[in-house]
Amino acid sequence: MALKPEPPTAPFHSVQYVLRVLETISKHSGGVTDVQIARETGLPTGHLAPMLAMLRHENYVEQVADGAYVIGDSLILLGSGATRQQALEAKLQDTLAELRDSVGAAVYISRYIDGEVKITQYADGPRAPKVNEWVDFRSAAHASAVGKCLLTQLDINGRRDHLSRHKIARLTSRTITSEKLLFSKLDAQPPTVPVLDLQEYAVGTVCAAVPLTAGAAVGCLALSMPVEHAHRLRSAADTLNRRAAPVVLSLAI
Repeated sequence: MALKPEPPTAPFHSVQYVLRVLETISKHSGGVTDVQIARETGLPTGHLAPMLAMLRHENYVEQVADGAYVIGDSLILLGSGATRQQALEAKLQDTLAELRDSVGAAVYISRYIDGEVKITQYADGPRAPKVNEWVDFRSAAHASAVGKCLLTQLDINGRRDHLSRHKIARLTSRTITSEKLLFSKLDAQPPTVPVLDLQEYAVGTVCAAVPLTAGAAVGCLALSMPVEHAHRLRSAADTLNRRAAPVVLSLAI
């Protein structure tokens, strides 16, 4: 599977700087001030402040009595080999639940694994029902926000390989059934703008997805909501986009 070259404007490129901040804090077991972190990483304090706030919220760092920063419990758990996978899943599930409540919609993490679309984790609830998977997501990449977001991250050969195994089918009257038109829309999709599904996969459901760029892995963070809430979709998608960094970070550590 070949990936498209990642443009410099791709979402979450700042994660590499967050990792640099974490590395700096880890080197100072007794704690390190924000001024020293800025000096060692070369990051302006204006950019550093929101990063540190996010890292504190996610328990990746803690601030001790004198204001210095030390590594937090989440980073310690994710850094330990034996329990890493379990800790990662628990961390992501907590993040998804918080995000679900924030956007008022079911949220999902999807990965492109061995040439297939897979939902690896999700958070739903009585007020945030998950989408009814009436057609296997593996066969509906051309119609779902999740699938289209994953396909945008593949090169032309990767997309053609996928569609050679999963033929384009009309799922609703809004489904794109032309490979040429689908690829044109995927190529025109700005990397910083959420991919939308406006009843293309299922009548009565709208969805949005944003890419999760962590190394060579292809993934996305998505949400779905009933069509009667469609007026909230774009604002919810924007929130999803802004809040994706902790998810990318968990996957990247």
